Amino acid sequence: MTARATLVLANHRPETIAAAQRLMVRHDAVVLEEPPDSQFLPMLTGQVPIDSYLEVQDLEYPEFSRRMAGVLRKRYRAGTRLYQIEPFIEHLLAIHERFADGDGPDDLPTGTAMIRVYLAEREATAALIDFYQVSTSGPLAASIEAVKRFARSDARRFALRDRMRAAAMVDVITAHEHTYIEAGQIHFPLYQALKRRLPSGFPLRVHFLMADAVRSMGYRGHLYGPGDLLTLHYRFHPQRRFQEEDLLAARALIYSKLIAKEEIIDADEPYPHTRDELEVSAMTARLTLTDCGRLYPPIRRASTTTAREMVRHYLGLS
Repeated sequence: MTARATLVLANHRPETIAAAQRLMVRHDAVVLEEPPDSQFLPMLTGQVPIDSYLEVQDLEYPEFSRRMAGVLRKRYRAGTRLYQIEPFIEHLLAIHERFADGDGPDDLPTGTAMIRVYLAEREATAALIDFYQVSTSGPLAASIEAVKRFARSDARRFALRDRMRAAAMVDVITAHEHTYIEAGQIHFPLYQALKRRLPSGFPLRVHFLMADAVRSMGYRGHLYGPGDLLTLHYRFHPQRRFQEEDLLAARALIYSKLIAKEEIIDADEPYPHTRDELEVSAMTARLTLTDCGRLYPPIRRASTTTAREMVRHYLGLS
């Protein structure tokens, strides 16, 4: 048997389900981007209803999770091996349980993966809170610096998360003929983490799940917004600074005000999130640092709809 694997990059959107299902059929194992759950197997076998399985979880994307659970149940019945592997989140949940039971940070075991997860999460959370505080009323320059601080800490957190996940997946990947690895788009560097741990020459390819959908809409390129591009730069080049850091950070501020925040279900549009992300990326890519400085004050407290109308008007698109 010649083992191989596909790193499948896509955000958790309902519109990705069909493409994911078509690709999963061609793999004998699927590694999910989630921590182990004791009710997962009972859900797959039908002993636990899908809605019951999901209702106790804190779901960021409920419709995606519901539809994906149905797909996974079908794959399980067809003989696909399914694995839940996400050690960073597994440790994070364990930390939350310890704190709920009365433990504090000083009670976490030193020199362990758990303490490394805690420190990475604490740093990123502090940077995010700082950004929220600065962005509500501070000047653009201060908000740009806050965006960059968060992106750097987020990149370090993702680096740890990818290293931990890669180490935990190696034995599963090499034990199967063809493994589907689920990962969010921001985890593109997981490819490098896996290549360092897999046997030399192991066939591992990257597949952007929505690439065909992007091309079908007449766009070229990727679905990375400016904030993701900034974070990825810090992931690949943690010590390097570059000329467009401030511009990407400023565009990220505008992008975050324009992008849809909730799951979109549109019977008339097969890829509503993909289209939304492409359109918002195209708008923000036209903005200079000066443009962002003019737009950010009036849109920072505006609704998504109003902010988008303001930017479209500024760009002469409406």
